[in-house]
Amino acid sequence: MLAETLAAIRPADAQALADARAHQDRLTKPRGSLGALEEVAVRLAGAAGVSPPPMPAPAALAIFAADHGVHAQGVSPWPQEVTVQMVANFLAGGAVANAFAAQTGASVTVVDVGVAADLPDAPGLLNHKIGYATADLSQGPAMTVDQAVRALEAGIAVAERLVADGARCLITGDMGIANTTASAALISAFTGRDAAEVTGRGTGIDDDTHAHKVAVVRAALRVNGLPGDGGGLPETESRPSEALRALAAVGGFEHAAIAGFILGGAAARVPVILDGVIAGAAALVAAALDPAAVDHCVAGHRSAEPGHTAALAHLGLRPLVELELRLGEGTGGLLAHPLVCSAVRVMHDVATFDSAGVTEKPV
Repeated sequence: MLAETLAAIRPADAQALADARAHQDRLTKPRGSLGALEEVAVRLAGAAGVSPPPMPAPAALAIFAADHGVHAQGVSPWPQEVTVQMVANFLAGGAVANAFAAQTGASVTVVDVGVAADLPDAPGLLNHKIGYATADLSQGPAMTVDQAVRALEAGIAVAERLVADGARCLITGDMGIANTTASAALISAFTGRDAAEVTGRGTGIDDDTHAHKVAVVRAALRVNGLPGDGGGLPETESRPSEALRALAAVGGFEHAAIAGFILGGAAARVPVILDGVIAGAAALVAAALDPAAVDHCVAGHRSAEPGHTAALAHLGLRPLVELELRLGEGTGGLLAHPLVCSAVRVMHDVATFDSAGVTEKPV
């Protein structure tokens, strides 16, 4: 499934990009007056291969949930059982992500790819469990390469299912206590930034715990033989295999699944709105497997986590919202969805100078 999905991904269509930019310049507004929204509309046209692009609605949020063995190192003040408790909260409709999804009209699907407990069947829950939490990444690989591929393919399967059910925009979500530690390790490995530069405070930790968390990330990179201080994974023909090894070494099951979710959306030419630092780390994996996947992504927001800024810079993505969010769950992506829809609606509904009989500004 992974190989077939990668083979189906196409880069942004050059003609559609050109047509979209030309159309933007003919609309009854000063050129460039909608700022970043114009580039969003152009980006979606290139991804879809047609201008104007299809409306990115309805949207579907997928919250990938998993636990992490590195939690045993004391990198988070929250107990691990909060992961399974929050899954129940999502399914009951009581989380912030549910409230934001209701506001924007997005569906919510929760995907168990590695929660450290058996979850009862429930409407809105998909079981793609790869294992009961990853191993401790600071002691060795978090998972095997085979597990990483299975988690990637779980994400692809979820994307395919949601698109088949009618979704025209996918939004990434996550849940997993200690997953910002794995995110920092992935971001350091893929961007070459130092661990101290990309490791944040997650759900809220004091200075001593933060220093310990940085040390754990450094230990994970060292024990797994990964770069992370000015290096980054090599740009070679073996980059996809190196990316899989890095993902297996320091990633989480949800990172792998979100990377697959991105690849699945790209293969279907359906835009993917990325949430925060966990999605940013996963997008680095997806981009290493196929750089064209990024052409189908929109950065919903910039997280308060420093690693997210590093990931977005490496991916060349500009966030739409910057509200110092650090919740995850897909909340930042959900807030950005109406902006993405508005950007595309302009392309469909706004008159051109010719059709409206409005005089253009002299060139």
